[in-house]
Amino acid sequence: MRVHVVSDVHGNSEALARAGEGAEALVCLGDLILFLDYADHGRGIFPDLFGAENASRLVKLRNQRRFEEARVLSAELWAGIGTDRREAIEGAVRRQYAELFAAFPAPTYATYGNVDLPRLWPEFARAGVTVLDGEVATIGGRRFGFVGGGLPSPMRTPFEISEEEYAAKVAALGRVDVLCTHIPPALPELTYDTVARRFERGSEAVLDAIRTTQPDYALFGHVHQPLRRRMRIGRTECVNVGHFNATGRPWVLDI
Repeated sequence: MRVHVVSDVHGNSEALARAGEGAEALVCLGDLILFLDYADHGRGIFPDLFGAENASRLVKLRNQRRFEEARVLSAELWAGIGTDRREAIEGAVRRQYAELFAAFPAPTYATYGNVDLPRLWPEFARAGVTVLDGEVATIGGRRFGFVGGGLPSPMRTPFEISEEEYAAKVAALGRVDVLCTHIPPALPELTYDTVARRFERGSEAVLDAIRTTQPDYALFGHVHQPLRRRMRIGRTECVNVGHFNATGRPWVLDI
């Protein structure tokens, strides 16, 4: 059985519509929404509202780790347009989700990324799209375990949860053949972004589960330009599949 795996779609619905071609199932590890493209500051919800120049200012502040100044800038921009922030963002997110969920082939197995809004997914997850978080699905006779979301970070993205809640979801999976998470295990080689030049949050609970249960694969995204895209932890092959927005190509798993 051939399974295609994607993560960090970030609005690339056109490529997503082709992602299942030649596969019997698609696995998506989240971050469907494009709020702000760090490579192209004219793409995303933020520049649509405030322009590419302000998006560039925000990216610069975040890349310099001046997170409080970035939050002040964002607050000033929102105050200047006189629009309810939550209402404006949710409207834009719904428009993106409508396109992205329509692009999913059947069957698709998906979990949330840290920039996703899980409470909106039931509006768009049609038949053939199975949403899992802290749950297991059997695909091609193998147990796939899914854990969505991210951990608290200075970015304060929409779906960040406590380490305790995240660890409980990992523990609920038990032993699986393929461990599917949005964020990577907490190893420097897998969490360092070479372009942003910073460490992203990885999970100690995921790392412990890999070392303890030794699944065949641990698949994840979140870090767009990792120091290492794959490495082994014991017998487990760890693979970063979070390049989909940039390349439009899924990672291929043959079972």
